[in-house]
Amino acid sequence: MHGQPPREALDVARLQRRLADFAAARNWQPYHTPKNLVAALSVEASELVEIFQWLTPEESAGVMGDPDTAHRVTDEVADVLAYLLQLCEVLGIDPLAALDAKIDRNEERFPAP
Repeated sequence: MHGQPPREALDVARLQRRLADFAAARNWQPYHTPKNLVAALSVEASELVEIFQWLTPEESAGVMGDPDTAHRVTDEVADVLAYLLQLCEVLGIDPLAALDAKIDRNEERFPAP
């Protein structure tokens, strides 16, 4: 790392720009329709489910203890988030604002005892 410039802080907008730039450099934008992005998101979420499918609750809680499995989980989480962020970009949804509003609604629907 010595000699490399410091990494820019991560934030949703910067990651969305990186994803858009990556797709643009490969001329993939025509394929990034809401329908295709939702389908890809579902596939990636299913790949994440596949890792956990037959694990016991105890095994699933310790999944990050195995380096190979931890790497697979981390990659699938990244894929799910990438497609979700791309979908939000295409549809003009601010994902953090959407989550914040949803938490507000859930707090009203499910008040703490």
